Amino acid sequence: MRALLAAVCLPLMLSACSASVSMTETTTTTTPAAQVKSNATAKPSALHAALTLTRYHWLLDDARDAAGKRIDALFVRANQPVRLDFNASTISVGNTCNTLSAHHTPTGDSLTVEPMATTLMACADPALAALDREVGKRLQGKLGMQIEEGATPTLVLTNAAGDVLRFKGQATAETRYGGPGERVFLEVAAHTKPCSHPLIPNKQCLQVREIKYDDKGLKVGAPGAFENFYDAIEGYTHQDGVRNVLRINRYTLDNPPADASKYAYVLDMTVETDTSGK
Repeated sequence: MRALLAAVCLPLMLSACSASVSMTETTTTTTPAAQVKSNATAKPSALHAALTLTRYHWLLDDARDAAGKRIDALFVRANQPVRLDFNASTISVGNTCNTLSAHHTPTGDSLTVEPMATTLMACADPALAALDREVGKRLQGKLGMQIEEGATPTLVLTNAAGDVLRFKGQATAETRYGGPGERVFLEVAAHTKPCSHPLIPNKQCLQVREIKYDDKGLKVGAPGAFENFYDAIEGYTHQDGVRNVLRINRYTLDNPPADASKYAYVLDMTVETDTSGK
């Protein structure tokens, strides 16, 4: 009887052992794949996120509330979408009524924004005035953050109320030209003048001269005579009869065309405006 039981149990024991071995082998072979999957979905580092934020101007492309409805109050200026700019510690909001700014702290998947400070310019358009409040309300506190890499990167911010704001990245001048530019101040005369250009008949040139300031922001020295300015100033559109002093970032080009300037000029801000026509 005992021999019969042994004969029956032995195959069952062997079968159980075989199943145990098979399960162990399966677990062992799938572990590396699981590790790869875990690594693939790991969040980016805070440093990588911070560097990416500073390399682009971020233009609002879409905004939806928690119910999926478009937030029309954030799209007051069709041709001037709300813009975010970052440096190491500050986020600045442009294309609003006033300029908004706040301290920010990024991690790999979140962005903490302190309450916004604002300039105090009055805005005649009620919708534009309300834009400041709408932006400040939605870009505050701890925001979920996702950066979608690509030729045109996308920044996705989600606030505690469930609003989802999508921004398209536009490379900054520093990113495009490979480093920081030289800071110069140019005074642009109220009126252009005809100037000779081999490729552009009847060309009108801005009349420009450089202005110097000391470390206290006071003008120093006597500016020279106005001269023809053949280049373009990115971000600046001249209005006839209006004189401006512009703060410019000037970049040296590595391989400029043979018939072009070796510099690229990018407007940083307008320092002074005179509409007297002189």
